[in-house]
Amino acid sequence: MTNIILCGGSGTRLWPISRNLMPKQFVKLFEGKSLFQLTLARNAKLCTTQFIVSNAEQYFLALDQIEAQPLSHETRYLLEPLARNTAPAIALACMACASDEIVLVTPSDHLIKNEAAYEKVLLRAKELAQEDYLVTFGITPTFAQTGFGYIEGGDVHPANALATEVSALSARDVKAFHEKPDFATATEYLKAGNYYWNSGMFCFKAGVFLQELQTYAPHIHAACQNALQSSGSASSALIRIKHEEMLSIPEDSIDYAVMEKSQKVKIVPSDIDWSDLGSFDALYDELPKDKNGNTINSNHIAIDSKNNLIYGEERIIATIDINDLLIIDTTDALLISQKGSSQKVKEVVKEIKDRGTNLHNIHLTAHRPWGTYTILEDSPGYKIKRIEVKPGCRLSLQKHFHRNEHWIIVSGTATVTVGEETRLVRPNESTYIKMGETHRLSNEGLIPVILIEAQVGEYTGEDD
Repeated sequence: MTNIILCGGSGTRLWPISRNLMPKQFVKLFEGKSLFQLTLARNAKLCTTQFIVSNAEQYFLALDQIEAQPLSHETRYLLEPLARNTAPAIALACMACASDEIVLVTPSDHLIKNEAAYEKVLLRAKELAQEDYLVTFGITPTFAQTGFGYIEGGDVHPANALATEVSALSARDVKAFHEKPDFATATEYLKAGNYYWNSGMFCFKAGVFLQELQTYAPHIHAACQNALQSSGSASSALIRIKHEEMLSIPEDSIDYAVMEKSQKVKIVPSDIDWSDLGSFDALYDELPKDKNGNTINSNHIAIDSKNNLIYGEERIIATIDINDLLIIDTTDALLISQKGSSQKVKEVVKEIKDRGTNLHNIHLTAHRPWGTYTILEDSPGYKIKRIEVKPGCRLSLQKHFHRNEHWIIVSGTATVTVGEETRLVRPNESTYIKMGETHRLSNEGLIPVILIEAQVGEYTGEDD
């Protein structure tokens, strides 16, 4: 079984922790692990291959976190230059698999705590997929949630006469898919007992899904087929879809394109202690807390303060007589909200975009394929960065038209090329790069190279 892991999405509901270039699935929120890493480990127990569908900007984030948590499984990547929703993403991955391969499609940003129950529902879904059904996982609702879509279950799918513990697990026909309801409707769904939260997880044979896609959304099927063929070898470990080909694919979700129309859909009710962590209120529920209900944070000093979510890794956060707040502190933004109001974070992100800042897009520390850079100071006429280059990696060959640069090596040994000259630069040594000179820095050693970069010029933007 192949685990298709969907890594799209900007995660703006958890801003300022999550940004476009560091979405929530890659933020290490749970004992030094990210949701992406937890997804890998959870599904590796039943899947032999992990097939990661990501945009090109997030590819190296996935690569880094897989290297930090190596598995003995085959890993493949499909990189999208732009998002076209879940139907094309899943279709492209399925087209790169064998027709009879059973695929488990999962988002990368969900938390599942009852892994024993999860394994059982996966095995039940796998059985149904082997019978050529398209299986979706319906989360057993615990309250009248208005933030999720719902799936209405129909007749119970009968188990065979020789049913095992797994095959005897409930499975149902799907009667209908429903959009996010209002509170009164969600309450009725909860009372009815046959409505489930739509988890966005699926299991089916790759070929069966593609047949249904061709039947109900032939335009998406054809465009995906053309895009994959144009990308080169569909069997390679890294598949890059071309921008113009991706742009030609109609945008649609798997639910609208296939699941709501197909007659082959079954639902496996899943009571697996699941959360999509779609808000800071949901995150608060999942994090460990002290005796006063505050999330545990070594930087927090609490004086008569209770039931607060405190997130911050740099500064001391002191609260006095503060209750039921969300306090999210990052190096370049601070969010304070009443608990219960965190869905309004998306309004903050919209305001930030309207103001023309880049705070919705990137942290002061940015991740790149070669390592990271952190902006230490950014003022008119100059910028100072801390840059870390991983062993065996190098910066791109570049030149700048509006600034000079000074590189001061702090740790490691850098191979620096400026114009026609290449030399080694060691700790406490520096090099100067004049405006207009081509230059590159490589790390040919075994430890990271850390340097301070001072830029001086009339323009210090990343696009120079």
